[in-house]
Parts: sequence; C-alpha cells; structure tokens
Amino acid sequence: MADACFGHPRLAAIYDHLYPDRGDLDAYDAMAEEFGARRVLDIGCGTGEFALLLARRGLDVVGVDPALASIDVARSKPGSERVRWICGDATDVAPMRADLATMTANVAQEIADPQAWRATLRGAYGVLRPGGRLVFETRNPAVRAWEGWNRDASRRVTQIPGVGAVESWVEVTEVNEPLVSFRWTYVFAADGETLISDSTLRFREREESEAELTAQGFTVEDVRDAPDRPGKEFVFVARRP
Repeated sequence: MADACFGHPRLAAIYDHLYPDRGDLDAYDAMAEEFGARRVLDIGCGTGEFALLLARRGLDVVGVDPALASIDVARSKPGSERVRWICGDATDVAPMRADLATMTANVAQEIADPQAWRATLRGAYGVLRPGGRLVFETRNPAVRAWEGWNRDASRRVTQIPGVGAVESWVEVTEVNEPLVSFRWTYVFAADGETLISDSTLRFREREESEAELTAQGFTVEDVRDAPDRPGKEFVFVARRP
C-alpha cells in the first residue's frame, strides 16, 4: 500500500513541487555510468524523475511503483514514452536481464515489512543479468535523523502554479526502533482541504542489510557514503554473481 503522498492523486500531482531538489539522484546517475549500465530497473520510481533522467541519456528503463497516482504523473511528463511504466513492485517485473536495479531516496526503508523486503530483493535478483548490480541507500540509524523531524523545523508554505499555496509539515508519531513512523500534513489554501500522509521507515543497521542481501544470493560489492549526505547514509552496491 503506497503512502498518501504518493498514492493520493492530489498529493502526487504536487510532489515534485514540494520536493524539487533531487540532487541525490546525481550519485545514482554516476553509478549507472560507472557500471556501464544500458538497461535499468528503477524500483519505487515514484513520479519518474530518475527513470526519465536515464531515458534522456538513451538508456532502456523500466520504472515500477505501487502508487498508480505517481505512475500517472510520471506518464504525463515529457519523454515518458521512452520508459516502460509498471504499477506494482519488484515482484511484478518479468526477467529483463537488467544491468542495474535501483532504489533511490527512501524506497528501501519504506519497505518496512521483513517479508516484503526479502521479496523485493528476490525480485531485483530475478531481473538482473549475471554480473548486474542492485544499488540502494538507507539512513545510518546511529545518526537518529528522526529526532529532527518536527513541525517547527519542517513547516513551509509552497506556492504551486495552478494550485496555490500549500502548507506542509512533518511530525514523528511513534519510535519503536528499528521502525519510525511519522505524519506529513498538507493544507491547501485554495479550498482549505487538509490531507495527511502516514509513513513508516525501517532503519536497518549495515549488518542487517548485508546479511539480507547475502541470503538472497547477492554479493555485497561495496558500501559507500552518500556524497551529498556524508556520514548519514549507507549506499549498498550488491552484485548478482
């Protein structure tokens, strides 16, 4: 089940305006070049920013996401015909001998249920060719990023063309490590509608992620630092033998 910020049509339509800085994708783009990837599966593609970035460079890209509203936004963007969009998860993608599978931003942590996480890893393994790689990031639990997630620190008003002002903020609702739950609130000034989006992230230790990858047949090739958030995240590079 997709969180409302991705699955609700009104929220999905403004997602890119609320979170316009996607500098985090630069590292993934660089790794696609580093690994010589020509065919990529973008797991949890959301509104399609990374999939479209790769497609513009001529790569063969499949984007998969469980939120139909986000897929619809992706399909509406220029160049979207270059990407094959699938509403579903990694287990819904037929084997495609991909060179690279990615989970950018919070995607890996959003898959909080252990069984769903293992199924996702198995799905990624199945689409990769031998020698293909899975790359994803997770926040380092030791940093305790959620301690800064509160209304005072996050409240902002965003002016969106054709929509008007949207006020938004986040608050933590429960901490039961390794799970952290939080709620985004969105208020539309145009008509006063208030929408909420509840999310839960799993903050996996590095050893937990490495063990799960190994159990699903991957070889952990590297664990890198996120260049835009040094010391705060683990970036896993796992290879299908």
